[in-house]
Amino acid sequence: MLTWKDVIHFSVNGNPEPDQRVEKTELEWKDVLTPQQFKITRKKGTEAPHSGVLCSAQEAGKYECICCATPLFDSTIKFESGTGWPSFTQPIKENAIKYHKDTSFGMIRVEVMCNTCDAHLGHVFPDGPEPSGLRYCINSESMQLEKEEANG
Repeated sequence: MLTWKDVIHFSVNGNPEPDQRVEKTELEWKDVLTPQQFKITRKKGTEAPHSGVLCSAQEAGKYECICCATPLFDSTIKFESGTGWPSFTQPIKENAIKYHKDTSFGMIRVEVMCNTCDAHLGHVFPDGPEPSGLRYCINSESMQLEKEEANG
């Protein structure tokens, strides 16, 4: 289980190697993403709080990167943080997420990106629930929910 100490370590000393890499030009990304998805994932934008369709999603499944379909988070570790963005306590795999120290807007935060394609996802904070204490605050526009098939 990742902790805040691990997050800081990755943001300072380098990230784990991804399973694969996906790289495209800006024009190629524009061809496959909506304008809002492009603004958020490729230009480090942020959607308005409580505006994302995945904020209230309760279905079981995997949350994947909208750019490259890499699994990022599992629905079982999603929680209601009250912030207006989908929140998770852990990535699906340690090497799914890339961490970067973000000093924009006069504060120090840790930006989280897809480790496969470098898509901006959001930020991680040390104020989540136990046992990890992490809150991955993620833009809905940066993910898609691959719902689990119902058995039966």
